[in-house]
Amino acid sequence: MSSRGLPVLQGEGGLSRYLSEIRKFPLLAPEEEYMLAKRWKEHEDPSAARKLVTSHLRLVAKIAMGYRGYGLPVSEIVAEGNVGLMQAVKRFEPDKGFRLATYAMWWIRAAIQEYILRSWSLVKLGTTANQKKLFFNLRKAKNKIGAIEEGDLTPEHVAQLSDQLGVSSQEVTEMNRRLSGPDSSLNTPLRSDSESEWQDWLADDTLDQETRMAEREELGDRHNLLTTAMSELTERERDIIQARRLQDEPATLEELSQKYGISRERVRQIEVRAFDKLQKNMKAAMHDKRPVVIDATPS
Repeated sequence: MSSRGLPVLQGEGGLSRYLSEIRKFPLLAPEEEYMLAKRWKEHEDPSAARKLVTSHLRLVAKIAMGYRGYGLPVSEIVAEGNVGLMQAVKRFEPDKGFRLATYAMWWIRAAIQEYILRSWSLVKLGTTANQKKLFFNLRKAKNKIGAIEEGDLTPEHVAQLSDQLGVSSQEVTEMNRRLSGPDSSLNTPLRSDSESEWQDWLADDTLDQETRMAEREELGDRHNLLTTAMSELTERERDIIQARRLQDEPATLEELSQKYGISRERVRQIEVRAFDKLQKNMKAAMHDKRPVVIDATPS
């Protein structure tokens, strides 16, 4: 499957033109999408694959806009997302009952996240899974507790974020400095003479209906997988995972350590082990080749 002939985003200045161009490709009805996917899977029909890809380019653009705060050209983020989309189309199995958008979102996000991690000079692929999660979740966690000022965090904020995200205080401090450093380009204006920032801008309002549908389908799928995977955990592991990762207001390590009469560190170890088991159980239940997308940690 080749990207030849697809619209190409040429730099930041060509964004509006690119979005206008990809809006010309029609969205597919479920029946049409199914037949095209079958044609590609059974006959490797390139015209069917092209229609599947082009009908989802707006979904890539929408997802790519969510990663615009890492100081990287949006054109490259979109290009990486398109690569993920093509991988999704190549591996999509229509008879499993999912819409392509639901499946493709995993591949698009994974491709973009890997590109960001490769590109950041201070965040290498050799970092731990926890550090990668911290990289993609620290900003959201900071905003939630009101720690939006530039520079080093207060000791109180460091302790709070460390507890919420399940990492050490040193990791929080170091990652915050990385994200505040010269590699990032937070709140970048759209133009030098504009007060609008990238974070205020949406790629395409017409995507809302498609995205909401895909997210509803994905949510139902993942809920079923989660329920099955949770049943494989011990009662204490389920309780800790639910308290730490499945509540709007996650319990602190201190609260759970008092509940079970164990140390905070022991609670953290159980949480990490249980979450690892949960991921493995979910992957086993999925029976496909979806890529690993970095999940949000408690915030």
